[in-house]
Amino acid sequence: MTKKSPCSIQALYDLCKQTFTPSSTSSQAIYKLYSLLDTIGPEDVGVKDESLEDERGHGLFGLNVFNRVDRWAQPLTYVDIHEGQNFTMCMFCFPTSAVIPLHDHPGMTVLSKVLYGSLHVKAYDWVEPACIRKSERAGHPTVRLARLVVDKVVSAPHGTSVLYPKSGGNLHCFTAITPCAVLDILAPPYLEAAGRRCTYYHDYPYSSFAQGDEIISNGKEQDYAWLAVVDTPEDLYMRPGRYMGPAIQR
Repeated sequence: MTKKSPCSIQALYDLCKQTFTPSSTSSQAIYKLYSLLDTIGPEDVGVKDESLEDERGHGLFGLNVFNRVDRWAQPLTYVDIHEGQNFTMCMFCFPTSAVIPLHDHPGMTVLSKVLYGSLHVKAYDWVEPACIRKSERAGHPTVRLARLVVDKVVSAPHGTSVLYPKSGGNLHCFTAITPCAVLDILAPPYLEAAGRRCTYYHDYPYSSFAQGDEIISNGKEQDYAWLAVVDTPEDLYMRPGRYMGPAIQR
């Protein structure tokens, strides 16, 4: 039996360059891209599978979100592979229990591949037309209704996930169950001048702001939440890492 050759990061970059142009991107092109991304493994981007190892760092965190015990947790590591006008390729390396809080990707398509380990993913899409509750009471947030799209643990090897500007879970948060790494492709990348600013949110149960009336026409209350904009979390500690994979010819 012939061993399948892993996809090279160069091939992935070349296809991203082909796919993400200023003109519109077809769903067929996205499918081809995430099919290729499915074949990427840790060795293709120069990272080591640390899912069976423990680490020491700083700060007390639980072992995971379901079974908390005291431990010293390391910061997240952000690895920039390519940053361009049309797309960004990057990696996030998580120690156990590290969190990327609930945030959005305005006007962006994002493909994510878990390279090793396990993480919990919670993702929402906005309910359209927008349903907003403005509070007249001081200290109470303005909230907008969102629908829960994903709430599950994802473990490697797992297929690539893709989110779009208005579907697929454009607002999401990640919590590492074990040490893990995620390869992301963002197109177009964040750019505040173009209105693509990363905004963070806190989610509240539907009952918190329902005010006794019925808003949702189908589904269950637990499938919806109210989201409020919050400041960038002070405990979001991310350090830069160095890309150790094969060089990319641009």
